[in-house]
Amino acid sequence: MIARTVAAILFAAGLTTVPAPGGGGGLRAQQPDSAPRFDHYRHRRLFPTCVSCHQGAEDPDQPLWPDTATCNACHDGTNRPKVAWRPPTEERPSNLKFVHDLVPIMTRQTPQGTESLACKDCHTPAGGEWMVVQRARPERCLECHGTGAPHLASPDTLCSTCHLPLPRAAGLTAARIAAFPVPPSHRAPGGQFMSRTGLGHGALATGTKQPVAPSCAVCHARDFCITCHVDAPEQPAIQALEADPRALAIVVRLQAPATHREPTFLQRHGAAERANPRQCSPCHTQESCLACHAPSQHVAAALPGRGPGRGLGAQPARRPPDSHRENFANRHASVAATTPATCAGCHVRTDCLECHRPNAAAAPGYHPAGFLTRHPASAYARETRCSDCHNVGSFCATCHASAGLVSSGPLRAGYHDGSRFFSVGHGQAARQSLETCTGCHVERDCLTCHSAVGGRHFNPHGPGFDAARMRRKNPEMCTACHGAAIPGN
Repeated sequence: MIARTVAAILFAAGLTTVPAPGGGGGLRAQQPDSAPRFDHYRHRRLFPTCVSCHQGAEDPDQPLWPDTATCNACHDGTNRPKVAWRPPTEERPSNLKFVHDLVPIMTRQTPQGTESLACKDCHTPAGGEWMVVQRARPERCLECHGTGAPHLASPDTLCSTCHLPLPRAAGLTAARIAAFPVPPSHRAPGGQFMSRTGLGHGALATGTKQPVAPSCAVCHARDFCITCHVDAPEQPAIQALEADPRALAIVVRLQAPATHREPTFLQRHGAAERANPRQCSPCHTQESCLACHAPSQHVAAALPGRGPGRGLGAQPARRPPDSHRENFANRHASVAATTPATCAGCHVRTDCLECHRPNAAAAPGYHPAGFLTRHPASAYARETRCSDCHNVGSFCATCHASAGLVSSGPLRAGYHDGSRFFSVGHGQAARQSLETCTGCHVERDCLTCHSAVGGRHFNPHGPGFDAARMRRKNPEMCTACHGAAIPGN
């Protein structure tokens, strides 16, 4: 971006140009009444050359500003009234590379050959009379250093020709930086400049042999890029910029690209993210996904998390889909039962428990009608996780005990009374679903009969049991029954 430091200085000084006396199409520099300055045109007959007063423009060892004694030669209080003028003690804040010390060695090519630059080449407008003085304008610089186009219409690649990188222009205030103009290239229709594809700002920043285009560094620093870029630490072009908090004076806001405003984007953004996660990483963090999606590694793992040196990124607001309207809470049970994977995209189990766990027995409609009569089969088949809502150690045992479905010992009657000879075939049931047994039994109940070092020494291994394979896979399991004396060791 081409900075408008010179233009801003002219505007701040209130410098205007009016037709010079005598015609000829010349221009005369005028200063505002509030800040009167030296009237060059009025003194045109007194000074045959500019360096009569501005010796530093020709000799770098001399001061650029005239000595007040030179003025007092005429303005002595007798012939002319005295003037109270003192030269500036410091340079105006600027990001221009130009210094007057370079003028003596500056040349340009003309049809007549190479010639040195004179004061009038920069400070006198075309067609102006002698001593019609104005501040140097960027267009005069671009006559030699560019295409001759208007200042802001010149290619962005020319910015660094005349301007310093922002961190080196230490005298510029945040207000001056905020007043930098926006070049026409940055105002491309349809937000094309902010696009990551085509000729967007990324192509401009990285379109040189250097890590980052020097022209970008004229107005921007790393702090500016971090405003939007979540992936700033992974971008060499951004890391090549120096840090400077003044860059935040140029306000920019992260905006969704045009593709994100299409009606079907929400329905298809997941497939696009899985196909190429890197296309989302400049603007989205893992937290962006988790704002809507249930925690899931395969959704957000490819995106960076929030942290120092990164932008906040897009912060989407979670909103219910259209299907969740029209009393969806009254009919969500059937949807959750038929397509639980769809619910799992946004919801976790704790979302369900917020409503259903406080008093699951009193929640109408949570279990279908007649569920109590068939809940053993549902629990056995693991259709649902009873422990999410119920405490197996108290809720289940209390209900079973009140119904008489409880045993007072490992081999006594009670819970398994439905099958008179259950103890004979319980081994097969245990092998099919040992978790079901652990709802009431602990390991010591099994060791009453099956321990090899005590009890009844019943063999718990079924037909075809491969003891050698078990020893290789997990020998510690054998010690539960055999102790340290594992057969075959």
